[in-house]
Amino acid sequence: MKIKFWGTRGSTPVPGKDTIIYGGNTTCLEMDLMSGKKIIIDAGTGIRSLGNELESYKENVDIYFLITHIHWDHIFGFPFFSPIYQSSTRIQVDGYNLCMKGLRYSFDNKMGDGFWPIKFEELKADIQFINKLSNGYLEIDGAIIDTIPLRHPQGGLGFRFREGNKTLVFLTDNELDVAEKSFSDYITFCQGADVLIHDSHYTPEEITEHRGWGHSDYQSAINLALEANVKKLVLFHHAPERKDSDMIKLTILCQDLIKGKNVDLEIEAAKENSVLVL
Repeated sequence: MKIKFWGTRGSTPVPGKDTIIYGGNTTCLEMDLMSGKKIIIDAGTGIRSLGNELESYKENVDIYFLITHIHWDHIFGFPFFSPIYQSSTRIQVDGYNLCMKGLRYSFDNKMGDGFWPIKFEELKADIQFINKLSNGYLEIDGAIIDTIPLRHPQGGLGFRFREGNKTLVFLTDNELDVAEKSFSDYITFCQGADVLIHDSHYTPEEITEHRGWGHSDYQSAINLALEANVKKLVLFHHAPERKDSDMIKLTILCQDLIKGKNVDLEIEAAKENSVLVL
């Protein structure tokens, strides 16, 4: 598996001089399986640049598209994903049960005069909802993908990808609470993962005023990674107000928290355009 981060930010895009390193675009990840098959996770604003790169290859786009949930910051880049305007594009969609509704609503929700000059029905790409994950798991060229519910307003899905002897877990927009039974479920889901990418939107001080908002603090993400014997934790869904300088300090703080604990856990913060290879 190879993963590239095209969008790492939470809630709203924040482009500018203060977000050059860690990125200002909202959630979008690109995954390449060993077979070469491509998977895209979420359609935040980062998907625009990804679409431009795919078109530059001058090849037909044939991808799987997984949606965690349909809050705006995870879908409002979809109208700017240029391959959807090409008849040679094939997209198989799966994930959150309302994902197709969300993608359609990014064009027009029928309650106004429309949000985009083109209707969803006018897109040239072949876009199909395959609905495999609601019935168990999705297999793509030998890679197995399964899910777990997210603790987030209106719900959502986290994904676990297993290919060969490697495992990656992606849990964004997920509020961890060690007092809840769901915490043990997440430990089981993440057990032994090579990489855990987890929402760490808040600090422990901030989370006390934001319980129920559906996001985690970095300490809770670290606790999960330690309990599940994860090898690498990637902090994700960065708060829009956090500048690059803040993210550097936060990452160092997290790394210092596990020093002396005699644990084999690597911690880093997701950076836009960075690549992970498992």
